[in-house]
Amino acid sequence: MVSRRHPSAKPPPMSLQPALRRPLLPRPRQLSWLLALMALLLTVGLEWLPPAGSSLVGDEWLRDRYLRLQVSTAPEPRILVVDIDEASLAQIGPWPWPSARLADLVELLLSNYSARGVALDIVLPKPGDTLGDARLAMLAQHGPLVLAQAFDYSLTRPEPLREGVPGGAIAAAGPAQPASGHIANHALLARAPHIGNIGFLPDPDGALRRLPLLTSYQGKVYPALSLALLQCCGDGTRPAPADSRAARIAYERDWDAYTVVSAADILNGSLAPQGASGRLVLVGSSSLTLGDRVTTPLAANRPGLGVQATMLSTLLDRQDGRAPAPWPGRWLACLYTALLAFSLGYTLPRLSATRNVLLLGLGAGLWLALALPLCRHDPDFSPAAPLAAVFFLLTFAVPFQWQQAQHKSRHLLDTLRQYVAPAVVAELLRRDLQDPLAPRQLDVTTLVADMEGYTSQVEALPVEEAAQLTRDFLECLTGPVIACHGTLDKYTGDGLVAFWGAPLPQPEHADLAIDAARAIVRRVAELSAQRQALGRPALRVRIGIESGTAMAGDFGTRFRSIYTAVGDSVNTAARLEQAARDYPSRVIVGAGAMARARRHTLLCLGERLLRGKEKPTTLYTFDPSNMVLPENSSPAPDTALESRA
Repeated sequence: MVSRRHPSAKPPPMSLQPALRRPLLPRPRQLSWLLALMALLLTVGLEWLPPAGSSLVGDEWLRDRYLRLQVSTAPEPRILVVDIDEASLAQIGPWPWPSARLADLVELLLSNYSARGVALDIVLPKPGDTLGDARLAMLAQHGPLVLAQAFDYSLTRPEPLREGVPGGAIAAAGPAQPASGHIANHALLARAPHIGNIGFLPDPDGALRRLPLLTSYQGKVYPALSLALLQCCGDGTRPAPADSRAARIAYERDWDAYTVVSAADILNGSLAPQGASGRLVLVGSSSLTLGDRVTTPLAANRPGLGVQATMLSTLLDRQDGRAPAPWPGRWLACLYTALLAFSLGYTLPRLSATRNVLLLGLGAGLWLALALPLCRHDPDFSPAAPLAAVFFLLTFAVPFQWQQAQHKSRHLLDTLRQYVAPAVVAELLRRDLQDPLAPRQLDVTTLVADMEGYTSQVEALPVEEAAQLTRDFLECLTGPVIACHGTLDKYTGDGLVAFWGAPLPQPEHADLAIDAARAIVRRVAELSAQRQALGRPALRVRIGIESGTAMAGDFGTRFRSIYTAVGDSVNTAARLEQAARDYPSRVIVGAGAMARARRHTLLCLGERLLRGKEKPTTLYTFDPSNMVLPENSSPAPDTALESRA
């Protein structure tokens, strides 16, 4: 179409700049998948790469809460705890007790009470009374009695502990925790075949969560007290667990789950004879005066004897097949992270930042629920690793995507607000198309409008008045286009080109274009009436409308680009606008638009051979009876109108 431009007319605005074709930021979808992959790799690294014995910040805190939720107080019938408590010290005598009294306690448990085996959670580094030491040594060598010794694992102590004689070494059965020192029994008791280690390795926060089942010291391997008791009195053929250097204590039973009797009740014979029958007995002290207190995940101040009972209970569950079946916790954590991260990778560029945050929050909450049973079935995996991945995504993915969305919104708004209705821009942003302005084949309706007799209208006017007339006339054309959700293609001096159906498909694009044409005719008639009242000539608009397939998108060069529609239907609309000068009708509608219109009554004007066409084109226009115009601006009567077939 030939463009006529008045010197004061608004120039066609630039649509798209090269920056839109070469974005400064990464493509949102590519970035989303990259961040999802990084979150998965973070979980994999936290699950497999930390050195043995270390854990992610928050892992143990989370496990401790799970333990407190699941801990049981159901009675443990396999273990009896004999406590040298405050009452025993008050009745029998202060600590240390003579060896003979300890021997009496063990003999009563094994004979009168038919205990399955006894383990002393007591170290005797110095000889006591000769007869008592001899009795204890005989019981340890020939009876089901396990003595105790404590290994030291500190590497910062100036002088390593060297007290007593270590004993009870066994054949190596797995990886062992190296020790730097020891507090053991005196030489006579060190000959016992079964001696268990009661030394421990607290975590950095001081809580006792693991016990070394096997300890290596000076080339020999020594078992833990609970493991030595099972080897002495239970099924000792089973190998130690794979992680025997620092086995996790299950803490499935609280202190109240164990039958605890006072040592005084055993020595006085006040306990019923069946009270210890067939049980494994642990003898130790919960007395505060003896200082055997530790911090556990269940409480800040618990008897160390309770930790030994819990470890023994854990090993008995494993031996009896009652322990939870092993689950691949690390793999399940990575699988869950992959599902969550790649789900977010899909939703990140499609949903708002708020909804993505909610999605991550729901994912974290669901993982907390799934990790609750999983911690019982896998003591080694990191339950906090998927949460770290969620935190990573919240910290980097969501804010960056929000920034991307803001950048894209501002750029798209700045570009399109001159061309399309705000509702169309909002829909483009909501759909989050990868490149909404990329050229594509669409079914569109094009409207071409122009002022008839523009040159004669402005040639006698001053420049300022001619410019104001041009602006007022273009306002009459532009307002209805935007109000009817059209896309402004360009201004042509005293006219414009607009289309519907792009950049978003619109099912009623033909009807919307006709709605805009009717509103344009009405607004131009109102402007004309105002000018006629001032003694100015009347204004008349010519409009051509046609529908068809067109290529709509960003076209241009690296110097300048514009969002426009190109196609035969666009050219036809321009020819129809030019043909309107030969008809009394202000609006000429082509056959393509007539076929797509559903809400308007059109009248046939007959056929005409348009410039550049080989075949005649059927022309249509409005039913003039439906036009509402102001007074003194009624249109000239249309002639040669035929009813629409």
